[in-house]
Amino acid sequence: MRALFLCHNHPGLQPGGTEVFAHGLFRALRDQHGVEGMFLAAVTGAHRERRPGTLLQGIGTATDEALVWLGHFDRFGLAQPDTYGLASLAPVIEAMQPDIVHIHHLLQFGVETVDLIRRAAPRARLIFTAHDFFPLCAQEGQLLTTDGRLCRGPSLDRCQACFPGRSGADFVMRELQMRDVLGEFDRILTPSEFARGRYLAAGYPARQVQVMPNGIAAMPPAPHRPAPDGRRDRFGFFGHLNRFKGGMVLLDASRRLSAEGIAHGVTLHGGTAWQSEGFLAGFSAALEAAPAARHHGLYQGAALPGLMAQVDWVVVPSIWWENAPLVIQEAFLHRRPVICGGIGGMAEMVRDGVDGLHAPVGDSAGLARVLRQAIETEGLWDRLAANIRPPLSLEAAAQRHHDLYRDTLGARAA
Repeated sequence: MRALFLCHNHPGLQPGGTEVFAHGLFRALRDQHGVEGMFLAAVTGAHRERRPGTLLQGIGTATDEALVWLGHFDRFGLAQPDTYGLASLAPVIEAMQPDIVHIHHLLQFGVETVDLIRRAAPRARLIFTAHDFFPLCAQEGQLLTTDGRLCRGPSLDRCQACFPGRSGADFVMRELQMRDVLGEFDRILTPSEFARGRYLAAGYPARQVQVMPNGIAAMPPAPHRPAPDGRRDRFGFFGHLNRFKGGMVLLDASRRLSAEGIAHGVTLHGGTAWQSEGFLAGFSAALEAAPAARHHGLYQGAALPGLMAQVDWVVVPSIWWENAPLVIQEAFLHRRPVICGGIGGMAEMVRDGVDGLHAPVGDSAGLARVLRQAIETEGLWDRLAANIRPPLSLEAAAQRHHDLYRDTLGARAA
C-alpha cells in the first residue's frame, strides 16, 4: 500500500496536536504495516527560510518526508493561489501513484490541491481528517465568534456578524466550494463524536463522516509528585498560548486564589509565537498579577514527562469547543486528572467527577472555584487519578487507520 500524507506543518517546526498525530500516524503505518509513501508538510517563510530555487526540501535524513513552500494562502476561502508551488507537487504525486491520499488539513495546501491530486492520481482514494472546523467556519475554524461566544454552526447572519465586510454571496460561495471539495473525499474522519455532529448538522452525509479517534505514542508515565500532606495543589498548562487556549483565564483564576490566601502553584508551558502585541502585553500583565503562576516557555516533547512530574493536575481552559486535544491524552497517559470546560470534545474525553473536573468556560471566577475544590476536597485527586483510563495508543490508531484504508480500497475494487 502506498500512502501520501499532507499536513499544514511539520511537528519539528510547529509541534501542534494535529502535526504530532499526523506525523506519528504516518511513521506507525510505515513501521508497523509496511505502508510506503511520503509525508508532505506545507510551510511558509514564517516557519523556515526558503532555499533559493527550491520548493521541496527534505527533513533531516528522512527520505520519505519533505517540506513544501507555499505562499499567498487565503484563510477565508482556504484557497492557495500559488499555482507554481502546487505545480511542483504534480510530478511527485504522478511518480508515486498513491493508493491512499490522507489530508490532515487544508491550511496552506488549499482546496486547489485536492483537484491537483485527483488529476495526478485519479485512482487514489481520498481521506480527510477534520481536526477542527475550518470547512464550516471561516473564523479560524473554531466556531467561536470574534467577541468570544460559542457558535453552534454556520448561518448567514452569524457568519456575517464575524465578517461584516463580507457580502452574503461570499459565504454562500464558500459553503458551496467546501461541499464540492469535501465531496471528493471517500471518508471524512473526525476525532470526536462532537465534531462529527457539527459536520452532520451542517449537512454533510452520515455515510461519509465517521469518528476515528487520535492516538498517542506510548511512554512510561511520569511519577506522581510526592505529597506527604496529601495536598494536591500544583496545576499545569501545556500548549500554545493564545486567546483560544484560555491561558489568560487560568492566570486570572490563579490571581483570585492568591487573593483568597489559597496556596497553590500554576506552571504554563508553551510558546507565544505569532501572537499580537496586544495579546502579549495582556499576557504579561496577567502573569505579573498572578504571583503563584510561572511561564516557562516553549518545550520539546522529550521534556514532557519531567514537566508532568511537577504537577498534580492538567488544566485545559480553552474557550472554544476543542475537538480532541492532544494535551488531554498526554495528561491521561501520565495519570494526571484534567480540569477542563464541560463542552465539545473536552467534555467527551474527560468525565466530570470520574477522571477530571469540568469548569465553566471563559469564567475565571468559576475556574477558581473548581481549582479550590480540587485542592481542598480530601481524597478527590486520588479517586480521580485511579479512574483514569489509558488513552488510545498510536499503534492502535494506526491499526484502525490501516483497516479503514483497506476497507476503502476494497470498496474501489468492488
